[in-house]
Amino acid sequence: MKNRQLLSTLALLSMSSFAAQASSEASAFNLTPGVTEISAKVYDLHMTILWICVAIGVVVFGAMFWAIIHHRKSKGAVAANFHESTKVEILWTLIPFLILISMAVPATQVLLEMEDPTDSELTIQVTGSQWKWHYRYFDHDVEFFSLLATSAAQIDGDAKKRETYLLEVDRPLVVPIGQKVRFLITSEDVIHSWWVPDFAVKKDANPGFINEAWTRIDKPGIYRGQCAELCGKDHGFMPIVVIAKPVDEFEAWVQKTASEQAQVREEEQKLLAMNMDMEELMTLGEEVYNSRCAACHQVNGLGLPGVFPALAQQGISADPEKVLEHLNIVIHGKQGTAMQAFGAQLGLKELAAVITYERNAWGNDTGDTIQASQINAVLNGDDL
Repeated sequence: MKNRQLLSTLALLSMSSFAAQASSEASAFNLTPGVTEISAKVYDLHMTILWICVAIGVVVFGAMFWAIIHHRKSKGAVAANFHESTKVEILWTLIPFLILISMAVPATQVLLEMEDPTDSELTIQVTGSQWKWHYRYFDHDVEFFSLLATSAAQIDGDAKKRETYLLEVDRPLVVPIGQKVRFLITSEDVIHSWWVPDFAVKKDANPGFINEAWTRIDKPGIYRGQCAELCGKDHGFMPIVVIAKPVDEFEAWVQKTASEQAQVREEEQKLLAMNMDMEELMTLGEEVYNSRCAACHQVNGLGLPGVFPALAQQGISADPEKVLEHLNIVIHGKQGTAMQAFGAQLGLKELAAVITYERNAWGNDTGDTIQASQINAVLNGDDL
């Protein structure tokens, strides 16, 4: 008897303890309150629903354990013999209905707010691809790709892993605080999902469709997220980093970035009249290949049989007669495959270097040196 009472008491205490633990903002088992008004509302809604569930659990399990203990056979209890009760039928229909309504009303209000991107002050297009994010600022001449920046040594276990392991990028998204930012989210290959927990934003990026989300960040800081949709081999290497800055600092960043990108475009045009030598092309090409191509085709160029083709001593990269075909597939990609179009992702110099590297590494030895002018011709649809 005492053991059963003790077990029932422990069960109720453990449930209450879990609820208390879940209500702590510092708990690793709970949602984050976030840094936006909407994320705070989502958190409050979550806690409200949790406590309703805890109350239901306490009442149901309390009644169940009480009935088990006080109506046991050893105590001489005899089962009652009854068939129907209209009052009970009404009660156990009405009470759950009222509970559901009390949960649905606040949930609907929060959901409607989450799905209302109107009156936004800044719009950013977010495009997912295997395995990176592309950001384009509407009304600003700024766009860039954001890739994983965690070192290969950390990934391979050759270096100590940092606190932000797999949550570092080379180009973070920068947004202003205190302004409503609308995100237009899409994909150019498979389904991805743009997820930043601190914003309470998690929206699928579907190829051929545009989904909307929004946020208004209350305080400056660095906020991290990840792709939350299994999108292929390197799904776990597709982080999101957002830096929220005061409006004046954001405006300064936009102007500086737009100026730098315009200058890069001008410098690229100067490359059209220049020829880089093999050594320069191979050095830069290896660097670009290892950061952009090795994930699929491997560092040794052997690819993954049946998934990603090998480049070493076979295929168009090893064929002296298929230079144009090689340029086209790297620049424009290949429809229906995982081969992306790198024409918009890399500059003329990087494209020329990486193609030169692929044509002369791993024993390919075609002797071809691709120049920026050739890349530009393919981009413009001109004859080489």
